[in-house]
Amino acid sequence: MDDPKRYLDQLLATAAQNSASDLHLSPGNYPTLRVDGRLIALTNEEILSKESLEGLIFAILGEERKARFLSEKEVDFSIETAGGNRFRVNTYQTKSGYAATLRLIPDKVRNLEELNLPPILKIFTKLSQGFVLVVGPNGHGKSTTLAALVDLINRERGEKIITIEDPIEYLFSPEKSIIDQREVYQDTLSFNKALRSAFRENVNVLMIGELRDYETMSAAVSAAETGHLVFASLHTNSAAQTIERIIDSFPPTQQSQIRNQLANTISGVISQRLIPRIQGGLVPAVEVMIATAAVRTLIRDNRPRQLDLVIETGQDIGMISLDRSLADLVRRKEISIERAEFYSANPQSLRNY
Repeated sequence: MDDPKRYLDQLLATAAQNSASDLHLSPGNYPTLRVDGRLIALTNEEILSKESLEGLIFAILGEERKARFLSEKEVDFSIETAGGNRFRVNTYQTKSGYAATLRLIPDKVRNLEELNLPPILKIFTKLSQGFVLVVGPNGHGKSTTLAALVDLINRERGEKIITIEDPIEYLFSPEKSIIDQREVYQDTLSFNKALRSAFRENVNVLMIGELRDYETMSAAVSAAETGHLVFASLHTNSAAQTIERIIDSFPPTQQSQIRNQLANTISGVISQRLIPRIQGGLVPAVEVMIATAAVRTLIRDNRPRQLDLVIETGQDIGMISLDRSLADLVRRKEISIERAEFYSANPQSLRNY
C-alpha cells in the first residue's frame, strides 16, 4: 500500500456515500461496512493484511496518539476527514494484528421527531435537576438520543451545558445555551475528574458520554443530588437492569446509600434498540421509565426487578414497555413479527399485545 492515508480517505468516503454506520478494518478480511445493521464486505478492495493494517492504523492515529496506542493496546478518539465527515474511532490490537472500527457521526444533530422517538421524551428536557439515563446495547443509538435531548435544551433554554465524552461525537452549535464540550484525555484526564471539576464551573446541565465505573456513577448521582440535570449513557438492556447495574457497581458497604441517592435523583431511563425496517433503514423500539413515587420506592427497597410491572401499568403517564413499542412497530408494518420477537425479552408478552 503506497499511500495509507489516501487509501483510508477513500474508504471513509465510501462509508459516507453508502450511509454506513461503521467501517471495519480487520486483519484477514476485506474492508467492511455496516449498513442498516448488516455487514457488507467491499470485495472490490484487497483483503487487509497485517502489514497494510499497520500502515492504515498509524495513519489514523498520527504521532501524538501512536505512543498511547502502543502502550495501552487500544484507544478511542474522533477524526474529521477533508470532506467534512466525522468518525468516532476505536483502534485495538488483536492476535492477528491491529484493527479499527470507525463510526460515522452525522454532521447534524437530529431532533426527536427525525429520530422517530416518542414525544414523551421531551419531558426530561424540561427538568431543572435530576438524573436521566439512555441505555441499550452498543450501536443502538444512545449517543444520538443523548445529543437530541441536549440540543433540545440548547434550543429552548438558556443554560450552561458541559459534555464529557470519550471521544467527542456530535458537535453542538450554541443557541440559547453555552455549551462546553470536553474530551477525555484531550481536555481532561478522566470522566470522574471532569465531573468533580464541573461543580466549580457553574454548570446547569451535564452530559456524560458513558458511565464506566462506580467513581463516575457516584459523581454523576451527586451532581443530580446537588441541583444539576445530568444525562448519561450505560450499556444495559432495560430500566430494571440499569438500576441493578449501578447499585451492584458499588462496594456492598455503600449500596444502601446509593440506593437512597438513586431513588431521590432518578428522573427516567430510556432503553432503546435500533431494528431493521421492512422497507429498509432502522427504526427505534423504546422502553421509557418515568420516576414516580412507586419507582422510587422500589429502588429504595431494593426491588428493581418489579420495575417492569410499574412500566407496564404506567402507560397513562407516558411510560412505555419495550414489548408495547415492538408491538406498535409490527402493527404499523414497520418491522416483522420475527424481528420483534428477536428483540423481545418476553415473546409471549409481545404476542399478547
